[in-house]
Amino acid sequence: MEATEESRAQGKITDVPGIRVGHQQKSDGGWLSGVTVVLPPAGTVGSVDVRGGGPGTHETDALDPTTLVSTVDAVVLTGGSAYGLVTAHGAQRWCEEQGRGFAVTGGVVPIVPAAAIFDLGRGGDFNARPDAEMGYAAAAVAGSQAEGHEVECGSVGAGTGAVMGRGKYKGGVGTASVTLENGVVVGALAVVNAVGLPLVGPAETQTGDFAAFNQRDLSAPTFNTTLVVVATDAVLDAAEGKRTASAAHAGLARALNPSHTLADGDTVFCLATGARELDRSTEAARQISLITLQSAAADVVRLAILDGVSSAQPVTTPAGEFGAYPGNVR
Repeated sequence: MEATEESRAQGKITDVPGIRVGHQQKSDGGWLSGVTVVLPPAGTVGSVDVRGGGPGTHETDALDPTTLVSTVDAVVLTGGSAYGLVTAHGAQRWCEEQGRGFAVTGGVVPIVPAAAIFDLGRGGDFNARPDAEMGYAAAAVAGSQAEGHEVECGSVGAGTGAVMGRGKYKGGVGTASVTLENGVVVGALAVVNAVGLPLVGPAETQTGDFAAFNQRDLSAPTFNTTLVVVATDAVLDAAEGKRTASAAHAGLARALNPSHTLADGDTVFCLATGARELDRSTEAARQISLITLQSAAADVVRLAILDGVSSAQPVTTPAGEFGAYPGNVR
């Protein structure tokens, strides 16, 4: 029920009908940070699963399957650590202007969860971090995109200041998708800012004990995070979306070693647009449909992460040199 490795690697999260992506970033004048907004169609069900030991998140509690509202109006991925979470306010303002949100007396309240990576000071200025205006601009870019548009990857958006391997290599934004035999599309977008390193590539970096980079400066703590948005056009309720987000974390663990550490804020969002019904004719059919989709979610997350590693461009700033990861990981 899978496409080939080659065809999946060419996919993108916007292969899921209705999904759009917008980036904003700055990489000069002390800046090396940005924000990415994933904009789903109205009525999209949202879920999340946070596994990292150092998360920076906003409104993720609203995505619990037991809460009042199950739909999401935008997902914001941002640099700037906890400071950058203010970008969600800008995206929320853009959504309100478009009439997108939970209807209440007098207007709407957009549901805009967000998660941040740590990239403070990587451009040289600790105070250079995304703000609400950048969040608004990224949402506006996403809203202006055509159906199925290409997604810029590498050192853009929330991946602008991303690094991995305790700062030795540059990380970035990646994406992938797969179309299952039943026609369901599953896509992912990842921001790779990991403590660890890819599980594929040069043999000397494929270690589980930090041997490839444990000579980095141990006097300073390391703060990292890999953020992921999984999207599908399948009909899922909030609980099924939560289970899909949980299953998708397996793709993160398959791509990066180590993952889900105390110093990572690894977070996976799941968006289900509800355009395509799964086979629920029997209990067995329902289980097979969900297991197949969730397995595909893990697979596209792995591919999106490797795409982010391969697409990232090296950069030198007053804070240091962040080189390209050697070799082809795709």
